[in-house]
Amino acid sequence: MLKKVFEDSIDYLQVLDENGKVDAALFPKDVDDKKILDMYKYLSFTRAVDTKCISLQRQGRLSTYAPSIGEEATQVGSAMALRPNDMFVPNFRQHGTFIVRGLPLDMFFIYWRGFENGCMIPQNVHGFPYMVPVATQTLHAVGIAFAQKYAKRDVAVITYVGDGGTSEGDFYEAMNFAGVFKVPLVLIIENNQWAISVPRSRQSAAETLAQKGIAAGIKCLQVDGNDVVAVYKAVSDAIADAKNGPTLIECVTYRVSMHTTSDDPTKYRSDDEVKKWIAKDPIARVKAYLTGKGLWNDSMEAGMQDDFKKEIDEAVEKAEAFKPDPKELFEHIYSFMPQSLKDEYDEALRENFWQG
Repeated sequence: MLKKVFEDSIDYLQVLDENGKVDAALFPKDVDDKKILDMYKYLSFTRAVDTKCISLQRQGRLSTYAPSIGEEATQVGSAMALRPNDMFVPNFRQHGTFIVRGLPLDMFFIYWRGFENGCMIPQNVHGFPYMVPVATQTLHAVGIAFAQKYAKRDVAVITYVGDGGTSEGDFYEAMNFAGVFKVPLVLIIENNQWAISVPRSRQSAAETLAQKGIAAGIKCLQVDGNDVVAVYKAVSDAIADAKNGPTLIECVTYRVSMHTTSDDPTKYRSDDEVKKWIAKDPIARVKAYLTGKGLWNDSMEAGMQDDFKKEIDEAVEKAEAFKPDPKELFEHIYSFMPQSLKDEYDEALRENFWQG
C-alpha cells in the first residue's frame, strides 16, 4: 500500500512593493499615516547609524562592526509589532530592533567600541545582549519563551537567526522544543542571502528556509523582508497567536553591505547582484508611498537627516567619553575572587597599572 500521509505549503506575503504600491486587502488596519511615518523614520535612522558606524570603524574609533544596510525593514517591522512587555533575543545584527525598543544610543556605540558595559540592557528595553555565536540565541529564546508560558504571563519572545544559522544544530533543537511545548515564540530567519561568503544556494537545498519549521510542527510563513509593512503584519499576527504556539517567519532580504567591516564582499559576489537588490530597497519604497500620499517631501527629509546627525554625533561624543572601570577585569570573572586573582588585583592596585 502506498498513500500520502502529509502535505503542506508555504505562503509568501508582500504588502508594499518595490514601487511603493500597496495591496489594500492585506494592509494592516492599525497602520495609519503616523505609524508608517514612524516606520520610515526608524528605517532611516537605523541606516544613518550604520553609515556612521562604518565611518567610525574606518577611522579606528570603533571595533569590527556588522552593518545592517538593506535589512532594516525586517528589524524595524518586527520590533514595532512587539507589545511593551514582549521580549527580543538578538544575534549580532539587530541594530534596528534595539533602536525601536529604546536602547540609549550612547550604549549602542559603547558596545561597538568594545566595552561590554554597552550591553547592560536597561530593563525597560525588554531585550537581551548582542549574541555573536551563530544560532545559540535561538536556544536562549525558546527557554525564555518556555518560562513565560510556565509562569502564565502574556509575553511573547522574538528571536532572529540568519540563513547560515539555519544550518546549525542549535536552530533545529530550538524549533523542536518550541514545537513540542508550544511556547510563545516568534522565530525570524533574516535570510540576507549570504552567510559571510557562503551563498543561500549552498546553505540549503530546501526551496524555502521557512519550510524547515514544518517538520517541527511550527506555523511557517515567508515574507518580503524588505517590506516593513508585511513584516509588521506577519509578526503582529504571530504574536496575537503566540498563546497557541510558535511561528517561524522567513524574511527574504539582502545584505547590501559587508558581513562585517573585516569582510570584502566584492571578492565573492557581483555588482549586478547587489544592484538588483538595491532596486528593492526597504527605505526607498516607504518613501515612495509617503511621497505619493503627500505625507513627505524633500524639505522634511533634509530636516530629519539634520536631526539624525545631531543625535548621533551627541551619542558618539558621550560614548567616546566613557571610561570603563578596569577593576571589572577582576571582579566579574568568578562568582567569588580566588586568592590567586586577589593577589593580581592587589598588585594592580599597588602598581596603579591602569593609569598607564
